[in-house]
Amino acid sequence: MVADARFGYLERIRYGLGYATSPVYWVADIPTRVSFWIDDVFVSRTDLLEENDDLRADLLIAQRELQLLESLASENNRLLALNQATRGINGDVLAAEIINISPDPYSKRVLINKGAREGVFVGQALLDANGLMGQVDEVLPFTSWVLLITDSHHVTPVEVNRNGERALARGSRTTATELELEFVTQTQDMKAGDRLVSSGMGQVYPKNYPVAEIVSVFADPGQDFATIKARPLAQLDSTRHVMLVFNSEEAQTSVRGAGDIVELELPGAEVGEAAILESVEESTTADQNPPAAPEAAVQ
Repeated sequence: MVADARFGYLERIRYGLGYATSPVYWVADIPTRVSFWIDDVFVSRTDLLEENDDLRADLLIAQRELQLLESLASENNRLLALNQATRGINGDVLAAEIINISPDPYSKRVLINKGAREGVFVGQALLDANGLMGQVDEVLPFTSWVLLITDSHHVTPVEVNRNGERALARGSRTTATELELEFVTQTQDMKAGDRLVSSGMGQVYPKNYPVAEIVSVFADPGQDFATIKARPLAQLDSTRHVMLVFNSEEAQTSVRGAGDIVELELPGAEVGEAAILESVEESTTADQNPPAAPEAAVQ
């Protein structure tokens, strides 16, 4: 043993004995391997049910996260479309969000999260990425009510994008999601599929912004006007992100008090009136007196 420990004389012998004892170790390990195999094959029903419940919970969490990602992607696409739509508008725009709808079944109004604090004024146009939605009907300090174009009390000046034929689009009294064109004679050139855009009449809505698409035209020979129905292009029932249009500085100052408006406008009016009177007096004096005798005119 001392010689083997110092000089390794028995190393080859131990190597050969390793080959001889390997079957003994393999046979001795059979019970342990059989036990592990039985445990893997004969799993209890309780363990399977618990594992199934855990996997189902993980699946629900993964599905919720997937739906959240899809919702964020859809919202991102809507915001991108809204941003692209603002490029064709003259004037400033203010992004807003629809937070409520009117409970009155006879009034089609929505509530937005912008009010007088942000400069919103009555009559201001509201748009979405696809078309015109309506105009502000009531302004509160932090919110505002908007009357949609499908309301029967709302009238929108429109024109046919194809040929410029003008008309008035009112919310349908029979169908909640359609518009009716009023006072359209049977000789006017309007067809199903024509796109209606805002005409800019009344200086409320921006010009040439999409409003609706004509879906049907019915001309009764016994009637003076044709019956024309159109479908709004704006997603009135599903959109949430909208924008308010500021056409000019005068529109923004409409939210100020009446005293402020008078104080701002009267000095300018007085100056303009004085300038007009002065120019009229100068022209009258020049007509009554010849240029050669200015001293007599002064006297």
